[in-house]
Amino acid sequence: MNILLSTLNAKFIHSSLALRYLRSYAQSSFPSIDLVEYTINDVTLNVVADIYKRQPDVVAFSCYIWNIRETLAVIRNLKKVCPDVPVILGGPEVTYDADEWMKKHPEIDVIAIGEGEQTFLELLQVYQEALETKQPPRLRDVAGIAYREGEYVRFSMPRAQIEEMDSIPSPYAGHLDELNNRVVYFEASRGCPFKCQYCLSSIEDGVRYFSLERVKDELMSLINHGVKTIKFVDRTFNINKKYALEIFQFLIDNHNGTVFQFEITADILRADVLDFLTENAPPGVFRFEIGVQSTNDETNRLVQRIQRFDRLSRTVTQIKDSKKIDQHLDLIAGLPEEDYHSFRKTFNDVFALRPEELQLGFLKMLRGTGVRARAANHGYVFMDEAPYEILGNNVLSFADMQKIKRVEDVLEKYWNAHRMDHTLEWILAHQFETPFDFFQSFGDYWENQNWSRIGHQLEDLFTRLHRFLQVQQVEGLDHVVSLMKFDYLSNQKHRPRKLWWEDVMNKEEIQETFSTVYEQRDRLREDFAQHASVEKDYFKHTLATKVSFDIEAWMKTGEVIAGDYTLVVYYPYKDESQNSFTIVEQNVNVAG
Repeated sequence: MNILLSTLNAKFIHSSLALRYLRSYAQSSFPSIDLVEYTINDVTLNVVADIYKRQPDVVAFSCYIWNIRETLAVIRNLKKVCPDVPVILGGPEVTYDADEWMKKHPEIDVIAIGEGEQTFLELLQVYQEALETKQPPRLRDVAGIAYREGEYVRFSMPRAQIEEMDSIPSPYAGHLDELNNRVVYFEASRGCPFKCQYCLSSIEDGVRYFSLERVKDELMSLINHGVKTIKFVDRTFNINKKYALEIFQFLIDNHNGTVFQFEITADILRADVLDFLTENAPPGVFRFEIGVQSTNDETNRLVQRIQRFDRLSRTVTQIKDSKKIDQHLDLIAGLPEEDYHSFRKTFNDVFALRPEELQLGFLKMLRGTGVRARAANHGYVFMDEAPYEILGNNVLSFADMQKIKRVEDVLEKYWNAHRMDHTLEWILAHQFETPFDFFQSFGDYWENQNWSRIGHQLEDLFTRLHRFLQVQQVEGLDHVVSLMKFDYLSNQKHRPRKLWWEDVMNKEEIQETFSTVYEQRDRLREDFAQHASVEKDYFKHTLATKVSFDIEAWMKTGEVIAGDYTLVVYYPYKDESQNSFTIVEQNVNVAG
């Protein structure tokens, strides 16, 4: 029997953990399962043609909110050219409201409900028997599915969860080459102890763990294979202190440069675990994703979210101060009874922690969740189709939602991209009442200029911020522009050929700067000083521009010394060396 197991990932670099679990569980009985991953950007007809070429006897798709529309388009057309091939769907998007999916989409033959490994294996066995006996498949014998019986949709008996997690074979064994140049998703446990009503994890009771030896063996095989990034999908990785600590220690000892991302609950991270991480974690190897969602106590109560923001803040701050672990903090706009002004406070509360990334998301009324079941209680209006994003509720209008989306857009382009960190910190400290007000004002201006419709290059981000600040008539704009120049030049890997500012130095000023740097070369780092001693090498490896204050002194002491300075940025050869800078006074600042 030819079996095709597939999904449409959001990007090629992603890999489907669910498919690999299904294949591994069924592989002893069906060793030649064809696992094929497409993306949502692939042309529908091309996907259909590729599946048709493989001549499957059974096709199964894993479905999520990000791929359900494209998946349905594929199977609608697939059924037209392969009408007799059974189509099985599974995954969180179709597990809930299975009756509705089956009735709306006659091209679906079976929906696997909930955890799918055992269900998928039994379905394959039933279809194999049907092929051999030339009889209809006995689908009623398979627990945990919705299926068709004539014109009716039937449900079989519910399926219990797999309790012995190590009974599930490794999803990676024998298939490591599939993971080359891809992000790998990894699971040490299933389930979540919390009941947040906007999350599908709230529906499942308890947490089930793979054994530590199993986890370590699988991680070691991935590390030895050279996987660059492993993202743990455990909903609350640190809920079991001893278990988490042992994995942290194992990865510290064996990481070999692989980067690991974990979802943690920061306010329950124990002090000794926190101290252990900040003292022992290798810089850049761990990355934490922390869901804050809201700092409104009433909102958190309504969604049954237990959170101590004071403890969370201490944890995030200590981790940030260690400079070893990047943190990605999440917010959700549109939670019950959080209006625009409350969300502004939430944003400012969390932004004050200065996470490396702050993701501003919007509530999605996922099938099966409590917030969707009680949507009428808060006047929710939301999209009928995936991703079911809200359009408004009783305290947050559609217009408010659009305003917050403009905040999200600018936040992503400027803060999360880290293109001008020094500039933004200066602006936030000197020009706007709160960070939210800056991002909102700039987002509104961006929208009014129709910039979202015409795209942008890196230089445009600087010129557009400059124009916005000019319109705002901010004080000390010359200092802001100086920092923008510094951020632009210091973040370039190579000497830029294109500059976005107009006050480019003339030849006489450039030559004068070289003479000053040459005289001060003894205070530069070795490679910078060496190139500064030869005029040809100096001009090949540096770029100079006028600035309004001594940036070097400001970065060291926080003191703003205004004057006529020149910033000189040094770009080394193409190796691991980072650029450097200095300030010289004519005043000239020299950077490298």
